[in-house]
Amino acid sequence: MNKLNSLEQTQDGTPVIPTDKFVFVPLGGATGIGMNFFAYGYRGKWLLVDCGIGFAGDGLPGVDLLLPDPKFLADKKQDIIALVITHGHEDHIGAIPYLWRDLNCPVYATPFAAELIESKLDEAGLLGRVELNVVEPGSALDLSPFEVEFISMTHSIPEPNALAIRTKKGLVVHTGDWKIDNEPLIGEKMDWEALKDLGKEGVLALVCDSTNVFAEACDKTELDVRHSLTNLIADWPGRQIAVTCFASNVARIESICHAAKANGREVCLMGRSLWRIDAAARATGYFKGLPPFLSEEEAADREPGRVLFICTGSQGEPFSALNQLASKSGGRGGIRLLPGDVVIFSSRVIPGNEKSIALLQKRLRAKELKIITHHDALVHVSGHYSGGELEKLYAVLKPHIALPVHGEAMELEAHVELAKQWGVPYAEALQDGDVISLTETPEILGDVPTGILALDGKRIVPLNSDVIRKRQKMVDDGTLVATIVLNAAGQVLGRPQIAAFGLVEPNSPEMDELTASIITELGGLDTDQIASDELVETAARTAIRRFLKAYCGKKPLIEVHLVRI
Repeated sequence: MNKLNSLEQTQDGTPVIPTDKFVFVPLGGATGIGMNFFAYGYRGKWLLVDCGIGFAGDGLPGVDLLLPDPKFLADKKQDIIALVITHGHEDHIGAIPYLWRDLNCPVYATPFAAELIESKLDEAGLLGRVELNVVEPGSALDLSPFEVEFISMTHSIPEPNALAIRTKKGLVVHTGDWKIDNEPLIGEKMDWEALKDLGKEGVLALVCDSTNVFAEACDKTELDVRHSLTNLIADWPGRQIAVTCFASNVARIESICHAAKANGREVCLMGRSLWRIDAAARATGYFKGLPPFLSEEEAADREPGRVLFICTGSQGEPFSALNQLASKSGGRGGIRLLPGDVVIFSSRVIPGNEKSIALLQKRLRAKELKIITHHDALVHVSGHYSGGELEKLYAVLKPHIALPVHGEAMELEAHVELAKQWGVPYAEALQDGDVISLTETPEILGDVPTGILALDGKRIVPLNSDVIRKRQKMVDDGTLVATIVLNAAGQVLGRPQIAAFGLVEPNSPEMDELTASIITELGGLDTDQIASDELVETAARTAIRRFLKAYCGKKPLIEVHLVRI
């Protein structure tokens, strides 16, 4: 595919998008998993699809969430027609409360996703300010110059949708996340007839999930998991059992409840996100027939072995309910798991969470608990396609252009190669910020500014900001603060005061050697040099770096405070 650099720029360097072209611009989610945030432009207007978060790993201390940077849209608020949501997972809706002020546009979502979004807006103090429109599955919206049709798919959450986005320049199918499950336990079946009609109409481009492109074929369904969990729970009569799963997997929660009931157990929810999903599910007509869940205080009054606990914490989250159960204090209400009790991980490992999950499982084993994962029994099936399912979708839609998104680099590259093998004339793995013209001969016209923002406590800062970089350096290499006092003649008074966090023990021979090296370095400066604060601070840093490199091989964050008397 041709890669041009033909975008004109305004005087302040802002790229100008041609209004006569139908363009696709991924602003997040094209080059990894999470932070899905996509823009379609036509006739000077913009349609946005999804607005999700990413999760910060161990390498970003203090950072709670990652957000796509909407700076490209800063001067386009008045031209944003709508934000349309494919489904209610956090990596597709989680950034809305943080970024909506930058977008200031109506939001459209099907009932379950809308219920989750409303809860988030309420917490953020935005309820009533955001125009949140509830759209029934299968509906079509006139968002001129775009028309958007919701196509029912299947996934691990209710009401997943593909979007058929039409303009006078052509039809794009944006899949969201999906799999093929011909007998879903919750929600509608995948609307193959609608997909076939789109294929007959002619699909200019397919923007498609790549998460499971390497997954082998799986003939197991959620119903199989339900039966397996029922039999598994029967193997542990009298034992306390905790099951952890993705909170948004409504079908899995229902499966666990059915398995518990079949074994004479009541169900207790442990974790705020699970209660939020329960409220959304019941408000939108799901969980029909399920009795109310027990609170932790209510469960504590039941006999051990008569309750099953559904817990947050499948990814090892440090403040999750399962991590609390693994602690000495246990959960709320005095709930404790005892040696011989069982923990079932009814989930998969999201890449990047391996260490946190391993640490949690190590703590559980230390309590002599039995741990069961998908390696031991059928306790999980993926919400994403596997095996030949992707090829089936391509065979039905027959797109002219394939634009894989939502995957790691190897998955995106493999998706491109598969699309080409299946006869797609143009296939490309875009980078976030690429501007592609969707035509019979597509071209990448250039790129626009993108980035990643970090939710750092109560504030949002660029991920590459000095604050985040310095904190990472502090964690990796430590921090040293040196206070040096000079008299009017430029002589060092007393002993430099040094706080070397995570580097050198105070009152140690090494600390004496370090302070001596600083004094020696400063003693070598001439009269003009000692009169310059900048040169004195540089000399002190040089002595500190030299010593620490030889002593421990570290390059810490160094702060020198100079006091002249």
